[in-house]
Amino acid sequence: MGQKYDLETRKHIEHNIISFISSFNFRVMDQTFTGAAAAVETPISDELSPLVGALKASANRNSVPFHFPGHKRGQAAPPELAGLIGNEVFRHDATELPDLDTFFAPKGPLLKARKLAAELFGAKETWFLVGGTSCGVQAAIMATCSPGDTIVLPRNAHVSATTGIIFSGALPAYIVPEHNCEWDVAAGVTPLQVNSAIEESMVKGRKVAAVFMTSPTYHGVCSNVADIARVCHSHGIILIVDEAHGAHFKFHPDMPMTALDQGADISIQSTHKVLGSFSQSSMLHIAGNIVDRERLHKCIHILQSTSPNWLLLASLDASRHQLSANRDTLFSEPLFLANTTKSSLAKIPGITILDLSAFPGNFPAIDPLRITVGVWQLGLSGFQANKILDNELGIIPELVGTKSVTLAFSQGTVRHHVDKLVKGIKYLSIRFSGLARPARVLANPMAAAFGNTVMVLSPREAFFAMKTKMKFENCPGKICGEFVCPHPPGIPVLVPGELITKKALEYLREIIDNGGYVMGTADPMLSSIVVCIINNKI
Repeated sequence: MGQKYDLETRKHIEHNIISFISSFNFRVMDQTFTGAAAAVETPISDELSPLVGALKASANRNSVPFHFPGHKRGQAAPPELAGLIGNEVFRHDATELPDLDTFFAPKGPLLKARKLAAELFGAKETWFLVGGTSCGVQAAIMATCSPGDTIVLPRNAHVSATTGIIFSGALPAYIVPEHNCEWDVAAGVTPLQVNSAIEESMVKGRKVAAVFMTSPTYHGVCSNVADIARVCHSHGIILIVDEAHGAHFKFHPDMPMTALDQGADISIQSTHKVLGSFSQSSMLHIAGNIVDRERLHKCIHILQSTSPNWLLLASLDASRHQLSANRDTLFSEPLFLANTTKSSLAKIPGITILDLSAFPGNFPAIDPLRITVGVWQLGLSGFQANKILDNELGIIPELVGTKSVTLAFSQGTVRHHVDKLVKGIKYLSIRFSGLARPARVLANPMAAAFGNTVMVLSPREAFFAMKTKMKFENCPGKICGEFVCPHPPGIPVLVPGELITKKALEYLREIIDNGGYVMGTADPMLSSIVVCIINNKI
């Protein structure tokens, strides 16, 4: 039975309880609450950058974090990392909280941020990705292709396209892209190639569910997406564009047209590559009415983390706002610097600049912020040039090829960078042009590696098959059991299920011998390759 108190005692107890509760008052959102339900007075939804506003309000709450992550808003941040980047980053490092929204079923600031992004990029709907464009590519293929369906794609597509094929159970119908042997650089695909691949698949009785293409390529070469979209839609086929390197195209009149503006149904963009979001953050855009949105949403859900970092998401929102505020001017200076740099580099003896003349007639544009510098006339490989530029001169290219290096410009590029680059390339020319070395000729260009691809097993069948390791030199004629990708750019020379050819191995060996490296292999030195065992036979 409860203890009885007289009136004065009860008033004293009530006063103490009220005082105790008042000491925990928090001001939240637009209201003031007492006790555990409280939050912050600052509105969680900023009109310009909803996610940034929500993250700021959440960090400023006078609350005690009995939730993840374990550093508790920086209280237990690793000292070495906190000393490097500061404690403020940890204060804002959060995952799903009630005031930040729900990643897979947003109703607040995340939903608003996505809608603003869709409006800016010209999409019907936009998803934010924390697994990079790779995650978006995989989700797009899973959402459009079922087991046994055919997907048409270039043989030099990013490895994420092949993993998407493995996840979906689709069957690839490869197009060998146009290739310039002098540069050892591949371009995109043409409308004629796409149409032929579709019709050949239909003649074989195969259902083509999607066409996947890369535009622009890592080197900036853009395909004729508009005509390819018309080919696809005339057959009722969805067009997916890996536009990882073209997220900036919509934001200056001198840029190439975007994939969505040319009729693509799904476009996946790496907002972090040329724009300003954090690495690993990307966007997936859809247009039109033929994409199954619910299935796509489920695939994105399956492939993404259930504990997303909201700093990544907020960086996408902030990047979108940066573009909105400076829509047609943000890239004026980078474009000017890139154009003047090309002019300066083209005058240097022994140096060549990649342009559309390398692929006459088939491709409408090249990214003006991507400069590929050919060094083979100096007797150098791209790997050798990169070693000097990076190790000796402190100039770091984005992409290293067998005969060139590729430089990426952005709004973060300044005159000082350009001056140092031009001096560095001049140094290469002066150092090597007088040595009378023969222009470097690659014995086994990329085209030879892709030219006679034979698929014995589907990528999915090969992925789950029994396997063993075999010495590199004994692999011709065997069925590849793993991805073998020179990196960057992450384009597989060998794909699970394909017959290993001597020319492919020669190309890979030349990559290794010239200072390159591969990813996806059990043995990164390529002394052995994983091969499939079929019916107890290798």
